[in-house]
Amino acid sequence: MVNFTILAGGFAVPGFIATYNFDSEASTLSLLDQSATGNSPSWIAQHPQNRSVLYAVNEVSPVGDLQSLVINTNGSVSVVETISTEGNGPTFTGPLSTGEITGLNFGSPNASFAAIDPADPTHFTGSQVLSFPVPEGAKSNPHMSLEFNGEVFIPDLGGDKIWRVVKDENGNFTVHGQIDQDAGSGPRHIAIQDDILFTLHETTSTLTAQRISAAPDFNTTLPLIANVSIVPPNQLNGTKFAGAELLISQVSEKFPNPLIYVSNRNIGETIDPNGDTIAIFEFTNGTAAASTNGTVAATKRMHRRSKWARQTDAGAEADGALTLLAQIPTGLQQIRSMALGRVDDGGDEFIIAGANTAGGVAVFQRVDGGRNLTLVAKNEEIANRTSFVFI
Repeated sequence: MVNFTILAGGFAVPGFIATYNFDSEASTLSLLDQSATGNSPSWIAQHPQNRSVLYAVNEVSPVGDLQSLVINTNGSVSVVETISTEGNGPTFTGPLSTGEITGLNFGSPNASFAAIDPADPTHFTGSQVLSFPVPEGAKSNPHMSLEFNGEVFIPDLGGDKIWRVVKDENGNFTVHGQIDQDAGSGPRHIAIQDDILFTLHETTSTLTAQRISAAPDFNTTLPLIANVSIVPPNQLNGTKFAGAELLISQVSEKFPNPLIYVSNRNIGETIDPNGDTIAIFEFTNGTAAASTNGTVAATKRMHRRSKWARQTDAGAEADGALTLLAQIPTGLQQIRSMALGRVDDGGDEFIIAGANTAGGVAVFQRVDGGRNLTLVAKNEEIANRTSFVFI
């Protein structure tokens, strides 16, 4: 029997983080505990070195909070400290190698960088609030943070750009560049693999690939390598899809090829009984590889014909392509988040997803080298689970 303990944040008042046990041999997902926290701990993240420490944002208005928690031996969690993010509705938190924890305020044009004590990562020692340089009254909805090569990339869903943030010589975080995205596309979540920036756009339900520019070219519209729709085919009348989560699998012995998993979220009036889908894509780099099985032609057909897509078709053919491998119905309604298990304990064979409205929480097994998914366990005892951590 192989057991995996999984924590799940979500929307609830009073707030709690749920603890599940997934038994991969028996194919069962059991709810073990509901630990009290601040209201609506919508996003949770584990400390990268101290696996007994967890962080959570309380996605509330008008001002949200960031919490540190201890993961107990039985899988429950206990709140240690709470600090304000000094912004409205923080929707994401993530640890940085520089010793801070981010809090992205979706309802405000700013982000919080809370410093932690190196000797005790549950203790906050102060924070900096970074305001993004947007015109007064302009829309700005920072949605997540991702550290890469000494920078922090922050997609701004409302501002249609990705901010590039660094820590300066005085120890302050500052915006030193931006990557403009197509107007109205709504960049929500990002991932980076081999210097390729993958962006999931909520508003247009598209997945894009761009090659990251190095210094000093920090302010630029990066040429598109690929731009594809993630919307499932044959959708019902009255459905409306919005991209939500983006994951790239790590390379492991069992799964040697990194694959991209994105969730569709039906926010329309019509509910599909089959639920939202998880789409699986493969990125191929280079003309020869991309030409296999007509991938380039398929990618060109799926391009949204924005001005910058038209300008970079040649680059897309030369540099790579995104190929849709599968669209898997999940039975879940409005998937906001997913998580892959850890490679070191074989958990990367599984992916967990939660419904924001109906369907509960489901675990899928990655089959065919990760190119498809099979439902193996489900639990519908509680709703509104919106983020997950395998511990």
